[in-house]
Amino acid sequence: MTHPLVSQIIDLAIPVAAELGLELVGIVFQTNQRPPVLRVDIRNPQKDTGLNDCELMSRALEASLDAAEIIPDAYVLEVSSPGISRQLITDREFISFKGFPVIISTSQPYDGQQEWIGQLIRRDEVTVYLNQKGRVIEIPRTLITRVQLDEHP
Repeated sequence: MTHPLVSQIIDLAIPVAAELGLELVGIVFQTNQRPPVLRVDIRNPQKDTGLNDCELMSRALEASLDAAEIIPDAYVLEVSSPGISRQLITDREFISFKGFPVIISTSQPYDGQQEWIGQLIRRDEVTVYLNQKGRVIEIPRTLITRVQLDEHP
């Protein structure tokens, strides 16, 4: 379950990232650790996300969080980049990575396979479309457990 403060933190972090030319990819607030850890994933849409991007975001977000006093107790802020070998989740990611090689995993075999490798065409409300050597494969989203970029095409 998502921590109740996450939506407030997202509302604060998106403009901070945008001001730095970065995109917010995700936020997780791990309250089961002492002190709690706020993990923020960012991406630089112009170039490979570097340590400098993470450092800039960390400083700017820390100042905004402190000023807003959203998190009442001590916490650890971790800003990182999820890197290229990550899972595709948002509609925006599916649009951005159209044509990229992906690996699709299903919860049960679909058409005799549980893993599909090919170029991402698109996804709609019910299906993810994959190009496998010129053949279009339509995989129902209800069966899909993971779509990730293929690092070794």
